[in-house]
Amino acid sequence: MPRPPKCRWVRSEPNVTHFKPVGVPMSMLDEVILTVEELEAIRLKDLEGLEQEECADMMKVSRPTFFRIINSARQKVADALVNGKAIRVEGGNYRVYEEEQRGHRGMRHRHGHWGGED
Repeated sequence: MPRPPKCRWVRSEPNVTHFKPVGVPMSMLDEVILTVEELEAIRLKDLEGLEQEECADMMKVSRPTFFRIINSARQKVADALVNGKAIRVEGGNYRVYEEEQRGHRGMRHRHGHWGGED
């Protein structure tokens, strides 16, 4: 039996959880699900420009695990952009690292489905 995956640390939960091509109703679109930790990997590596080792350290995962997360995320985003699919950000196995929680650093744990819309 495989061991359960470790929680990955993310800076925050996403404020925006849905992206879609303009002018096409959601009912007509295929959808790609991007997990919260995949979005965090994209943020750290592609937006912030950090090295893979730094990204892995920040998410509290090994470099090979980070490599798998970022590759999965990039493949999903490329599929959505090239093929005109919607992207929904939800789920995963992650912890939110809060910079301010009653004056000290702390974290919250999330597992599985995240978000309010189904």
